[in-house]
Amino acid sequence: MSAFRPRGPRNVPPKSAEEIDELVRKMRGEQQRPENYREKSLKMHGWICAKCGREFELANLHLLTVHHKDGNHNYNPPDGSNWENLCVYCHDDEHSRTILADYLEGKDKK
Repeated sequence: MSAFRPRGPRNVPPKSAEEIDELVRKMRGEQQRPENYREKSLKMHGWICAKCGREFELANLHLLTVHHKDGNHNYNPPDGSNWENLCVYCHDDEHSRTILADYLEGKDKK
């Protein structure tokens, strides 16, 4: 009967300052990229839900989301044509409708 024993630290060479700086830049870039299209969409389309018309202020702006009309989060054209600002309730409703439509058409997403 062998017991589980954690491995000791490996002899991994330390990263250079340049490698660490590059990792930090990459992580910051990945962290900021998703927010970039949201900020652009809010500036282009305003702080209002495109579906229900609810207007937002800074205090509740976190409840306004960006919906990708074609469902592709990587397609972010500079003209904002694939975005619409939806409140969290309308955004949830939009995705629920897609799921229901797929179900009714017999499409299985497994």
